[in-house]
Amino acid sequence: MSASPTQSALVDVLTIDGPSGSGKGTISRMVAARLGWHYLDSGALYRGVGVAAGWAGLDLADPAALVRCAFDTQIGFQETPEGELRVIVNGLDATDELRTETAGAAASAIAAVPEVRAALRDRQRAFRLAPGLVADGRDMGTVIFPDARYKVFLTASPEERAERRYKQLKDKGVSVTLDDLLREILARDARDANRAVAPLRPADDAVCIDTTGFGIDVVVERVLALMPATRG
Repeated sequence: MSASPTQSALVDVLTIDGPSGSGKGTISRMVAARLGWHYLDSGALYRGVGVAAGWAGLDLADPAALVRCAFDTQIGFQETPEGELRVIVNGLDATDELRTETAGAAASAIAAVPEVRAALRDRQRAFRLAPGLVADGRDMGTVIFPDARYKVFLTASPEERAERRYKQLKDKGVSVTLDDLLREILARDARDANRAVAPLRPADDAVCIDTTGFGIDVVVERVLALMPATRG
């Protein structure tokens, strides 16, 4: 049973925002595990709607169709015995498809539609449950949880973010080129930063961390160090 709005407002939230490839997904999951908090992958919601729109053959340039899709699409999360988070879209495991560049591009396109963002706003806020929530995305600290007690904005150079994504995809056997990934990242950065609604930017009270050249464990410790009140 979900908490009431008043109860939810008392639950601590750590928001971790940043551009694609900044490491926010991996960092957020690890921090949530260390804290024993719930985890929200807001990007999976947008990617899920994008995948559902693709399955239905919808035109990504048709805002009305995308809004209907956002309301109608059922998205859930299941953790495997091995601890892997799987994303279920309309009853089907869409985890692998959500990780493709096509799904990412679709998510970026539909995220620019104000009505789609509004349709998903309450769904994201419903994840705010005790003992706490780590929420990763692009507008978690600015729009979805502006009252969050802890806010972080992760970034890294475009070249390093492209290199990280290249290694991830190559490990999965996906044929890609580094130059193509860099162009896609730069294009998505521009779309996300320049959209009219909830543009990608650090919240005024966020702590910015440049992850370029740093390992995952180092960044996790830097984030946790910002939260002394939650750690014994």
